[in-house]
Amino acid sequence: MATKIAIITAGLREPSSTRMLADRLEASVRAELTRAGDTVESSFVELRPLGRAIVDATLSGFPTEPLEEAFGTVAGADGVIAVTPAFNASFSGLFKSFFDVLPEDTLDDMPVLIGATGGTERHSLVLEHALRPMFSYLHAIVSPRGVYAATDDFGSHESGAALGDRVSRAAADYVRLVQGCGPRRARDPLTDDVAAMERLLQGDSS
Repeated sequence: MATKIAIITAGLREPSSTRMLADRLEASVRAELTRAGDTVESSFVELRPLGRAIVDATLSGFPTEPLEEAFGTVAGADGVIAVTPAFNASFSGLFKSFFDVLPEDTLDDMPVLIGATGGTERHSLVLEHALRPMFSYLHAIVSPRGVYAATDDFGSHESGAALGDRVSRAAADYVRLVQGCGPRRARDPLTDDVAAMERLLQGDSS
């Protein structure tokens, strides 16, 4: 059975340094899993084309079909890589809004590798001050090592090599987390709620 990885990226431009970082993280995670003998199915969820649908779902509470498909991709994954551009030391509004409309419990016990991009290193604390707390609140299992990439990291050979090393280390940590968690069963709220009611009627409070 293949390990399914969903990569959520919130880059606002084309080409996007956010997508570039997401591509590098996906490639490194794929390589680590392949070395471990796993097959990998990767699916990218680009938020930029879903911007209007995300706003509409925020206002109406009803997602469009493309947004539903994105939700299904995330829910069906064994792990998520999430990368956002940083604005004022926090995630982008588009990135946050997607997770605001994502169905509740979708990320329960989901291994998540976090990444962010920004103009300078001064935004690097976005990983620990914004992304990690948000995913912890959503009951995801956040990998211990995230990756921040500034504009200069995509420039010289030396800085590119340093970024590559950070990506490799983060991917290795993340793969151990994914393997430790094992295949993930996506939660079906209706089925789970019915099963919980049946247990309650039978006197089982577990």
